[in-house]
Amino acid sequence: MAFKPANNIQDLQYFGEFGGVNPSISDSSTYTFLSAKTMFDTFEGNADGCYLYSRHSSPSNLYLGEALAAMEGTETANVSASGMGAITPVIMQLCGAGDHIVSSRTIYGGTYAFLKNFTPKFNISTSFVDITKLDLVEALINDNTKMIYCESVSNPLLEVADIQGLAKLATKYNLKLVVDNTFSPLSISPAELGADVIIHSLTKFINGSSDTVGGVVCSTQEFIDQLRNVNDGASMLLGSTMDSLRAASVLKNLRTLHIRMQQHSKNAMYLAQKFEADGLKTVYPGLESHPSHLLFKNMMNEAYGFGGMLTIDVGSLDKANELMEMMQDENLGYLAVSLGFYKTLFSAPGSSTSSEIPEEEQKDMGLTDGLIRFSIGLDANIERTYNTMRTCMETLNILPHINHTKLAKL
Repeated sequence: MAFKPANNIQDLQYFGEFGGVNPSISDSSTYTFLSAKTMFDTFEGNADGCYLYSRHSSPSNLYLGEALAAMEGTETANVSASGMGAITPVIMQLCGAGDHIVSSRTIYGGTYAFLKNFTPKFNISTSFVDITKLDLVEALINDNTKMIYCESVSNPLLEVADIQGLAKLATKYNLKLVVDNTFSPLSISPAELGADVIIHSLTKFINGSSDTVGGVVCSTQEFIDQLRNVNDGASMLLGSTMDSLRAASVLKNLRTLHIRMQQHSKNAMYLAQKFEADGLKTVYPGLESHPSHLLFKNMMNEAYGFGGMLTIDVGSLDKANELMEMMQDENLGYLAVSLGFYKTLFSAPGSSTSSEIPEEEQKDMGLTDGLIRFSIGLDANIERTYNTMRTCMETLNILPHINHTKLAKL
């Protein structure tokens, strides 16, 4: 079992201003200079270790960026005020008028909306494709294509991208492979598999406490410098800067990510196996029935499992809503969007996080009304959780079949 990504975080050691074991928080929007010449040099990016204005950078943000770059195995990273604040500057930095993007068809709804509805205003076009079929991806690449965009594990259908295969295509056609790794931190290391740019919504598993919105771009020093350039850097000029207090908070939570991901994965695997045995249509990369199970297994860092996300299909939106409301009433979690919390979160993505995708396209990709997306929590007694969930499903007549002998023993 390889603990390398967590080891990289563990090996980072910062001292606070007064010798504290946590780095001091730079609670300032602007910074002073003893020399006007140094201020000029800093503005031009030519004065290492000096800070000018917190939209450009701050010590707290750089500490967090350094830790996240170590986790993903990239040269450096740039943190932002949200996941979309990381995604959108990357796209705008790499693409201009007349350019083309090949993107996975199943991605976060906000990303889909940005590519489908917003970037065409700048004459940037996107072709959406089943990212699991490399021949279809390659067929869409043309002379104007600049980027392949995907999620390691897609939101919400949990399709798994063949990052190595996509990286070979990107190299063949001189494109950039951009991978959103939000659903699989530590479990998958896209940079090691050939990705050029790795994005996370820090809001989710990495922070883990559902109290902060944030994002990060992990890549080469050259690309991060381009994003931060005062003249034409998309991150700099669009201004989605993370607050220093939030950066310090995320850095503290990051240190326990490896422990949390192991428990998220353990609990999700347990529930997925139970749901599938009950006859529910269950999708989880850890199940052998998942079409990309072996692909994920070959890419993964084994120590962290197959992740904390799974879906079931209960047949209709009404049934999904009834079940989610009942599970919330039974203290099994929250009917809420987002993921990575210590409690289980569940939602019907077709009417929430993927509602930006038109209904016809949802049907084409297999996103049904009855689909429930689960972010499995850190429950200490996952067997008890399952038994209560099963009782809810039995009450609503959701289970395809009931093993009454088994129920009598529970």
